[in-house]
Amino acid sequence: MMELDHIAIAGESLSAAVAYVQESLGVAMQPGGEHAVFHTHNQLLGLEDGLYLEAIAVNPAAPDPDRARWFDLDRFSGLARLTNWICRCDDLDATLRALPAGFGAPVQLQRGDLRWRMAVPQSGILPFDNCAPALIEWQGDAHPAPRLGSGGGRLETLEVQHPDALVLADLLAPLLRDNRVLFATGDPGLTAAFDIAGRKAVLT
Repeated sequence: MMELDHIAIAGESLSAAVAYVQESLGVAMQPGGEHAVFHTHNQLLGLEDGLYLEAIAVNPAAPDPDRARWFDLDRFSGLARLTNWICRCDDLDATLRALPAGFGAPVQLQRGDLRWRMAVPQSGILPFDNCAPALIEWQGDAHPAPRLGSGGGRLETLEVQHPDALVLADLLAPLLRDNRVLFATGDPGLTAAFDIAGRKAVLT
């Protein structure tokens, strides 16, 4: 089974991604860190229900990685935007076996005391034009969400839009049951709606 873990906003720079989140939601993000292997960096925002939001970008101070970056960041350009949703699973290998090829191969990762495995396609590009979820398996008890609090409010809906959105929905249905995740036919993209202390906000 899979559970929604977090959502990611990418930018040409980390400051651009952070600014987009803060201006849209009206709340300040918290420090994150740097990622080895893919040479990216991030800032974070805690949400209710054990979720969190990640602003992420290529780290200009780091060397080029020896493989394609995750979240298709090597090809990212334009305004900061919501680009990915990430689902956690207890057994990453079993989840990958239950899905068609293309969701990637497990990569061992670490940041501080956080340790996890993430399925990353060799190209860095997830199926359905990056509208399919990235898959993560946390190792040990450490997870970002409890450390961040819930100042970012509550995620009400995450709409996944794609010409073949209903195909993706059917593909994920045996593994993911979350009424917040909606699928709609249209141009590829994601839209997240939030309730922040009674105030509505949207990230696209």
